[in-house]
Amino acid sequence: MTDPKTAAHCDNGEMKTVQAKLPGQAVLVMQGGGALGAFQAGVYEAMHEAGIEPDWVVGTSIGAINGAIIAGNAPENRVARLKEFWNLVGSGSLSAAHWNAFGLGNAMHNLGTVMQGIPGFFKPNPRAWLGADAHLGVDDASIYSTAPLRRTLVELVDVDWLAKGATRLTLGAVNVRSGRIRYFDSRDEALNIDHVMASGALPPAFPAVMIDGEPYWDGGVYSNTPIEVVMDDHPRRDSVIFAARLWQQENAVPDTIEQVISRQKEIQYSSRAETHTARQQQIHHLRHVVRELGRLLPENARSSPQVKELLGWGCATVMHVLPLRAPALDEENNAKDIDFTPAGIEARWAAGRELTRSRIAQAPWDQAIDPALGIVVHD
Repeated sequence: MTDPKTAAHCDNGEMKTVQAKLPGQAVLVMQGGGALGAFQAGVYEAMHEAGIEPDWVVGTSIGAINGAIIAGNAPENRVARLKEFWNLVGSGSLSAAHWNAFGLGNAMHNLGTVMQGIPGFFKPNPRAWLGADAHLGVDDASIYSTAPLRRTLVELVDVDWLAKGATRLTLGAVNVRSGRIRYFDSRDEALNIDHVMASGALPPAFPAVMIDGEPYWDGGVYSNTPIEVVMDDHPRRDSVIFAARLWQQENAVPDTIEQVISRQKEIQYSSRAETHTARQQQIHHLRHVVRELGRLLPENARSSPQVKELLGWGCATVMHVLPLRAPALDEENNAKDIDFTPAGIEARWAAGRELTRSRIAQAPWDQAIDPALGIVVHD
């Protein structure tokens, strides 16, 4: 729980985004999911087309990489930089087309990914061949090296632009030693490539990244859906949250071992997004109730220090959540998060773009809402 004095610091509707189309700041929240992250690039492209630039980007894993490219570039360069990244990581799978005649295109591509890595992203770590029991150090104990990703991010992310703070960036990573999640926030500290790398350091494939002497892994190990950091923010602000979700929390009952593996992964990495949001709805509803109760008190009662402290739990901010769920593609399997084929990337990017275009056109945040609600989910 937060301190009531801190909790009192919500904007209560007074701070408005400069984007008049929205009733608050625009927030883009992105999960981790490897190759599925092309969907997020499509979501951003549709926002950009509509003239909606995020005031705040929150990401984990591939969401952190996409987020850093977005927040680390001027708006006019963001789509082009995202395309550079996704074209690069898809460039190593062109040879998969030769196997399509045998029905082995994706299978051979996935095998190539496991054996050779992904251009501009990761490559095999030769030290891993020393064996699973070899003492390599926490920042080198991994199957792959992410040195290619570091070089890619140096080219595609303008750290100086990020430091200007035009777009807030928050990246989730988990401390290997303590097992606790940490959100690195550009509002509070200068972020650099290390923070992005840490958020995407999924073990045992990728090595931990050292920050201030502490090792960090992919935030998805702890929570792959970082939307709660927006709802717990101080000061709280009116917001429209574009929540790009890559994993199907609900799906058919599996009846093969491969389907079981795929379904297990979906449940794990969807990270109870709906449950987190429902819990936050309860909390924010109570904040609105406290505010309304305060209005019923006489002025002399509201002015007392004790009552002021209690009323500090109240708030009037409204957060609109727009869930944007990536659809399942035909022939997907449990290896879909390493499907970096050009066809897979293009299909997921297009799905994100078209879905977001449709939801923006509907403008659900303009609908009448119950004034007692603090979080409204437009599902």
